Amino acid sequence: MSYNSFEDMPVWQMAMELAVKIFKLTETLPRKEDYGLTSQIRRAALSIPGNIAEGFGRKHTKDKLNFYYDSRASLAEAKSHLIYGQRVGYFNQVEYEDVEGLISCIWKEINMLITFMHKKTG
Repeated sequence: MSYNSFEDMPVWQMAMELAVKIFKLTETLPRKEDYGLTSQIRRAALSIPGNIAEGFGRKHTKDKLNFYYDSRASLAEAKSHLIYGQRVGYFNQVEYEDVEGLISCIWKEINMLITFMHKKTG
């Protein structure tokens, strides 16, 4: 897993795709959610590729791992917000399943990245 840039990492590419999808999905949310669900899910989604990029830029493996863990935590937060949005009727089943599928793929990729980094320290 040697990349010249974080932009070359498939997991970062998927995470950025997720952030864009979340942005578009929340464009139609009611104004009353601007400081609630809209800002919460967008912030969590944008934090995922951001933490992957920051981890990539760190020199020490333990520093990298901390940012990859943060990315995974933000992914879980975004999924929780997505579930809430679907349950209260903001997102339909097709929209939900599309984004949830991408979240599952990113979850697996981040876990593989974390496992790889742990093997480097061991």
